[in-house]
Amino acid sequence: MTGPATDALDSAAVTHEVIRHGPAGSVAEAAGQLGVAVADVVKTIVIRRGDDDYVFVLVPGDRVISWPKLRTLLGVNRLALPDAEAARNATGYERGTITPFGSTTAWPVVADERVRGRRITLGAGVRGVAVALAADDALAALAATVADVTEPEPAR
Repeated sequence: MTGPATDALDSAAVTHEVIRHGPAGSVAEAAGQLGVAVADVVKTIVIRRGDDDYVFVLVPGDRVISWPKLRTLLGVNRLALPDAEAARNATGYERGTITPFGSTTAWPVVADERVRGRRITLGAGVRGVAVALAADDALAALAATVADVTEPEPAR
């Protein structure tokens, strides 16, 4: 499988494995299909900082963004989740497939510190496809800022 995400990974010489999977209704279901821990399914969330100003946030599957921590790190008072169309326009990817690799714009990347040192999976820009790779290699290729920007997923 090739596409913008895998092409970008190849161009950056990031070793990765392409994994095809079925539809998943939750991160836990995706982890089961991928054969990894929930924490290793890393969600790429696109966040709007301002007009035509976005940032990617890499969040372990068992955690959620801590808005106060992220606002402090970015030095802003307000952040927002863009609607699906704005996210697609900013990245070239549909929600559920977003990845910083191969995005139409190379927005800055913030990664939660808990992804370091792990083998993770990321979306590959196409539904039903993920890539598995060393988080440290991905963070280096993306020149990611690594910080504590999440909190545990609330109990349901």
